[in-house]
Amino acid sequence: MITTEQKDALRGWIAGRLPEGLFVELLDVTVDREEITVIGRIPEPDLGAEASPVEREEARAGRAAEFRARTREERIAVAREAERRFGGKVSWGVECGDTRVMFTTVAAPVMTRLRQPERQVLDTLIAGGVARSRSDALAWCVRLVQRNADDWLGELRESLEHVQRVRAQGPDA
Repeated sequence: MITTEQKDALRGWIAGRLPEGLFVELLDVTVDREEITVIGRIPEPDLGAEASPVEREEARAGRAAEFRARTREERIAVAREAERRFGGKVSWGVECGDTRVMFTTVAAPVMTRLRQPERQVLDTLIAGGVARSRSDALAWCVRLVQRNADDWLGELRESLEHVQRVRAQGPDA
């Protein structure tokens, strides 16, 4: 697990290294063992009050695509430096209005051993057309838990950070 100090160092470095004006606002820098995710806010297109919800959604998607193409070289330079310095692949995303678009993400393999009742759950999801494979079914289950247990997972993450702080102050620190 990554320490709070390491996360703070990464977030600070990213905030300082991003080219001035790249984002209207740096919203989030998230890190785990494989990936560093950087998400920033970009300005919404000005469509006027008469624009339909569909028009607004498509304009936001278009703005995100334009941003991705226009800033590619700058983002690649930052990503290369961050990958050398912090050791994880960098993924990028933007928020435009209430639309979030991820440009790149890491899909890291995760090995697990499941007993027959657990495998049957995955196989039922495949048979029902929810997933194409056991891997897809397992990812679907994780997303479902994430969506339905956000508060609980947040509390768990906070308690893990507290444990890391206490360990860092221990006699072996």
